[in-house]
Amino acid sequence: MVRMFRTRLGEAMQRAGMNRSQLAQRAGVDRSTLSQLLSADEMRMPRADTVAAIARVLQVSVDWLLGLSGEIRGGAAILAASLQIAPRSRSEVDENLQHWHEEAVGYKIRYVPSSLPDLAKTERVLQHEFAVDVAKTPDQAIAATEGKLAYSRLPETDMEICVSRQTIEGFAHAENIWKKLDIDARVEQLERLITLTEELYPGLRLYLYDGLSHFSAPYTIFGTLRAAIFVGQMYFVFNTIEHVRVLTRHFDDLIRAAVVQAHETPEFLTTLRNTIHT
Repeated sequence: MVRMFRTRLGEAMQRAGMNRSQLAQRAGVDRSTLSQLLSADEMRMPRADTVAAIARVLQVSVDWLLGLSGEIRGGAAILAASLQIAPRSRSEVDENLQHWHEEAVGYKIRYVPSSLPDLAKTERVLQHEFAVDVAKTPDQAIAATEGKLAYSRLPETDMEICVSRQTIEGFAHAENIWKKLDIDARVEQLERLITLTEELYPGLRLYLYDGLSHFSAPYTIFGTLRAAIFVGQMYFVFNTIEHVRVLTRHFDDLIRAAVVQAHETPEFLTTLRNTIHT
């Protein structure tokens, strides 16, 4: 049982993409204790509360971890853990998003926005976009944007953003919801995007894919912890490793399909800004 526990513990850590430090911190276990559990020389079983804490963090069943079951999780556990519905908050800073970002500090964040990247939006764009929004006022949106921008400036932040090239071009030329946004506001917004993609690179990388060949709903992947799909007034949140991996593969496909690479984005935006000056 000790050997089976050690083998499956290693497998579960690999599946979760966690190292010893991360698992020890999240499970509330001393790193030295975890090292002993993974040592081939250790022939004692850990305490029951230690096994339970590790199983909870790695999202596996205690029975599977101990070699008493071949099923990594029961069907009921999969259904209970796989999906939750989180409402979009009306507070100044969306508590759900703030909590998910705080949990994911040190992990890579992958983000497909619904329009422009929230963390880069100017006040005039937010005033325009949220003027008639039923879930959030412009002031609340501005506060949330400031929080996201502050997060992106943390030294440990690693964030990738994918947007269709047509979304950026449509904004520049006042198409769709941007039809009544004046040219000065659009130029100011593009200049802010240029500044941030230069200043925060490579910690923040903005890729543009071709919307004619690829499509994506807006979502955010918080490392290996969870993925949240934005559907309007709520988020569909997936907490299982399998679902996070599927969305991560989709995001990687968008990166591979990028027609403007992250290091090329400031130049692309500068050219686009110059076309709307005339």
